[in-house]
Amino acid sequence: MSEVGSGAEPGPARPRVEIEYCTRCRWLPRAAWLAQELLTTFESDLGAVALVPGTGGVFTVRLDGEVIWDRGEQGFPEPSAVKRALRDRVAPGRPLGHVEH
Repeated sequence: MSEVGSGAEPGPARPRVEIEYCTRCRWLPRAAWLAQELLTTFESDLGAVALVPGTGGVFTVRLDGEVIWDRGEQGFPEPSAVKRALRDRVAPGRPLGHVEH
């Protein structure tokens, strides 16, 4: 038996985004909404968007371990701000349409 897709060369690893959110604060819906926004915008650029349960009022967005947004320092992010920060790292120069206006 052969595996489906065997023989194909693997492509470069695509970046992983993690959104850590406070479970006690009930911020899962906000985190899920942001994840949906990022997946819609960067569907071919990202390898994964993971929701990571946390506590203590955390709401942090990381790209391959690098913090790109931290609620504790910057407040809650607007999706457009996170999209710009992510775009600048994974797809520099790509227009984001109405988000940039």
